[in-house]
Amino acid sequence: MGEAGGTVTATTGPRVRLLLGGALLVLVALVAGVLLGRVTAPTAGGPVPSNTSAEAGFSRDMQTHHTQAVEMSLLVRDRSDSDEIRLLALDMATAQMQQIGQMAAWLQLWGLPAAAPEPSMTWMTRPALDGGSHESHDGTAEHSHVPGEPMPGLATPEQMQQLRDADGVEAERIFLELMIAHHQGGVEMAAAVIERSEHPVVLDLAGGMVRVQQSELDYMTELLEARR
Repeated sequence: MGEAGGTVTATTGPRVRLLLGGALLVLVALVAGVLLGRVTAPTAGGPVPSNTSAEAGFSRDMQTHHTQAVEMSLLVRDRSDSDEIRLLALDMATAQMQQIGQMAAWLQLWGLPAAAPEPSMTWMTRPALDGGSHESHDGTAEHSHVPGEPMPGLATPEQMQQLRDADGVEAERIFLELMIAHHQGGVEMAAAVIERSEHPVVLDLAGGMVRVQQSELDYMTELLEARR
């Protein structure tokens, strides 16, 4: 009995410490993001967005979208022994948590509530600034997004449970499959707000999301192919 208990402690102790260390870094990133948002938003110029603007809708919905990505990243980091997967997951978790903090700070500084006055994704169903319609990755028009329905690329509760139940290479494979779809949805949302906003701070963050997540998509595709 004592030996068994000692074995459990020896194997789970380092994993718990690593998980807590990752969670602490993510928390620090959130605080840094809030501070960055408070510093940049007031000096970025542009009118204050309305409560139903694309900028406000994007800020709220992308926080929700990012939150799931952070959860998936922390889950796989605790279930993988691969240095490249663990590093990628930590980079994603800290970067997206910082952006969550920025967008939360924007809403506060704009005097807007964190809760939306209309169903999620409503802003993506409205025309772009040029009067045209945004098209998703599969070539369908933006109006395929039904307000209140799941955001592009969001994993289902069943898929999240599959990730929680998996370990090792299986967990890595599930994570990569889910995160590739998640990033594709995130790029779609960021591209949509770029077409609907002239606010400098929003355009800057959304443009950065497109560039970084597209690069990560290419990398994750390579990692997934190596695990098939």
